[in-house]
Amino acid sequence: MGCVAVGRTSIRRGKPMSTRAPVLCLIKTPHPLMSASLAAYDVRTEPGPGIRAVVTSSFDGIDASTMNLLPDLALVAQVGVGYDGVDVAHALAKGVAVTNTPDVLTDDVADLAIALILAVYRKIPAYDTYVRRGDWATKGYPPLTRRLSGRSMGILGLGRIGLAIARRAEPFGLDIAYHSRRPRDDVAYRYAADPVALAASVDILVVATAGGADTAKLVDKMVIEALGPDGVLINIARGSVVDETALVAALLDGRLGGAGLDVFAGEPNVPEALLTCENVVLQPHQGSATEETRIAMNQLTLDNLAAFFAGKPLLTPI
Repeated sequence: MGCVAVGRTSIRRGKPMSTRAPVLCLIKTPHPLMSASLAAYDVRTEPGPGIRAVVTSSFDGIDASTMNLLPDLALVAQVGVGYDGVDVAHALAKGVAVTNTPDVLTDDVADLAIALILAVYRKIPAYDTYVRRGDWATKGYPPLTRRLSGRSMGILGLGRIGLAIARRAEPFGLDIAYHSRRPRDDVAYRYAADPVALAASVDILVVATAGGADTAKLVDKMVIEALGPDGVLINIARGSVVDETALVAALLDGRLGGAGLDVFAGEPNVPEALLTCENVVLQPHQGSATEETRIAMNQLTLDNLAAFFAGKPLLTPI
């Protein structure tokens, strides 16, 4: 089911053109703000001529074949910062602008990364279950957990989100290192030459790089082996970045100490073996899933759409 226009609301920072311009909406489950605001447009659910703008999400995306069914397409406005679901190269080759929603979700994703680290180290989900099923009363206190403070953390991808995670980690006294395509000259964190070297030098590896073909299985068996039996892997990026088969095998064999995972290769399907691992904390892709951030993401998408039809510069072009 695609976007359904319900009611009429104004857009905070700009208005769509007075005529109802046709817009193709590919979002299967739209936020209420998106549904209501798109009432100002002629919302279509099938591609065809005359449609100049598409609204989609990082989950729903748009591929080259769909773009080719839109001869008048000039804008793809996406809800979400990661755009691996959009064939950006094809869009740009056709002269189609693509926008996303950076910055507005940075804080929430970074918060979840820190929460996952704490949840793994202090076994918060497992010990919540321990209390709820009555084990505390019948078995006494559970085994001790591990301290987070004073450990070392590597961040794979020190972009907006990676940097926000690093800033949040500093008060814990963590020694922070990172690997990106190139070193940054605006941070004092230690730079590692490659993902394997980064993993070998830290206790915690946080995956915060972009998804897509360029980073597919970047965290492979060698990286996981380098992290080691006491290491913890945190992934708040994309499931495609991690070799999930190698990850599951390392966790089951004790070659990796634990993991906090918000994303998976075959979402919403999660490897069954992970469901019973007490050293793994699982989330259903919740990085940006707060009311405040989802409103901001949808509003920014709508603002890009309004700017496009008003002939103004796009706010966040890729």
